[in-house]
Amino acid sequence: MSTQSPLDLFWFVPTSGDGRYLGTRQGARPQDFGYLRDVAMAADRLGFGGVLLPTGNQCEDPWITGAAIAPFTQRLKFLLALRPGVQTPAQWARQAAAFDRITGGRLLMNVVTGANPKELAGDGITLPHAERYAQTEEFLTIFRGLFTEQGIDFEGRYLSSHGGKNHFPPVQRPHPPLWFGGSSEAGIEVAAKHVDTYLTWGEPPAQVAAKLEAVRARAAAQGRAVNFGLRVHLIVRETDAEAWAAAERLISHLDDATIAAVQKRRNEDSDSVGQRLQSELHGGRRDRLEVSPNLWAGIGLVRAGVGTALVGSAETVAARLREYQALGVSTVIASGYPHLEEAYTVAELLFPQLGIGEAPQPAVAARDFVAANSYGTLAA
Repeated sequence: MSTQSPLDLFWFVPTSGDGRYLGTRQGARPQDFGYLRDVAMAADRLGFGGVLLPTGNQCEDPWITGAAIAPFTQRLKFLLALRPGVQTPAQWARQAAAFDRITGGRLLMNVVTGANPKELAGDGITLPHAERYAQTEEFLTIFRGLFTEQGIDFEGRYLSSHGGKNHFPPVQRPHPPLWFGGSSEAGIEVAAKHVDTYLTWGEPPAQVAAKLEAVRARAAAQGRAVNFGLRVHLIVRETDAEAWAAAERLISHLDDATIAAVQKRRNEDSDSVGQRLQSELHGGRRDRLEVSPNLWAGIGLVRAGVGTALVGSAETVAARLREYQALGVSTVIASGYPHLEEAYTVAELLFPQLGIGEAPQPAVAARDFVAANSYGTLAA
């Protein structure tokens, strides 16, 4: 077990569906509430620090889903995604304060500017890339001002608030923490000025180091400091060979035509710098998926957003995560397919290597479990 300070490890609630394989209906699981609740409850009892619920037109609403799941959990924090342009800052502030009070201070907010103009247009957001970040900057200015004692008067190009004030304070002061990810210059500027935690998708450590340093320097110029988080998938097994075999199984139903079609559509539809960086890691090719030691880009062949996974034994993956921790990452938001079983696998194998809590306790002692399977009855 490592003697370094533990990372804060979060999990993911798959509100757009789950499954054992990518790119096929075989082994697929719909995103019904009972299953999403089970994933979150498992994360809670296993000792994950929180869960991310994403946003998008193919996801269940994160705020309604999170509010419904929260009463079934005890310690878990909820990192709920929101898009600045779909509600006013004041409405988001009231909603956030209510969720935070009801859950006893377990809300975190992931501000998502958005990457797909076609999808955003369905939500009534038609601004080009640079203007969306300008709108996000105005949104965060107002949102943070609403939680100050004096409130806020602000007239911007996209948003305004006159005499705005949040009258029902949250548990966390001055407001629930703000998380944000954006790899463009505009995104980094917004993060440096406003947010508490900056998120990056899993990229090779050298790329992550450069990005974090840019955010760190610009935040310092604002007289601020930010925390850093890493969003990545995990494929952890008892040995490296078993983990790599599991990675190959995950994409075993993908054919080249499907990969090409997905990559073409994504290149046409997305204007995200972060998404472009993810796609460039593999270029749509199966023969160049290990883009850094144990960093595998196979998931990104068809999945939008973060497309990389750390693959290996618990010892190997822990060592790779420590490399990111050395760069300044303090929180890792992980996921795996399928999310319910992989939550247990990660907790049982990886947590001890990272010094996170204690391994989950079985319902019966280990010797009794062995005895029951050997003799058909529990040992006396």
